[in-house]
Amino acid sequence: MTRIDDIPDMPSLRDHIDALDERLILLLAERHALIDRAARIKARDGLPARIDHRVEQVVANVRRHAAASNLDPALVETIWRQLIEAAIAQEDRHLQENAPPPRS
Repeated sequence: MTRIDDIPDMPSLRDHIDALDERLILLLAERHALIDRAARIKARDGLPARIDHRVEQVVANVRRHAAASNLDPALVETIWRQLIEAAIAQEDRHLQENAPPPRS
């Protein structure tokens, strides 16, 4: 891993940022796949997409990790709340698509 202070110029710095962005996208894709799995488990177990106490638990976790990494916890919370809302919408779509038909 390159030390940040060893990056000599803007083109090199931009290359590092682009490579990091690619890794972040791969991690987000992995998170998306995990949310698909969560949706299947929730459908099987009759759980709702939104579980408020879990949302707050995730937010508290990322705020703590952000602070430990010298990142602004409020910024990270804002980003994660967007991720969480997208994940809940993803789970909701899965739950609606796989809901049993209403009884007549």
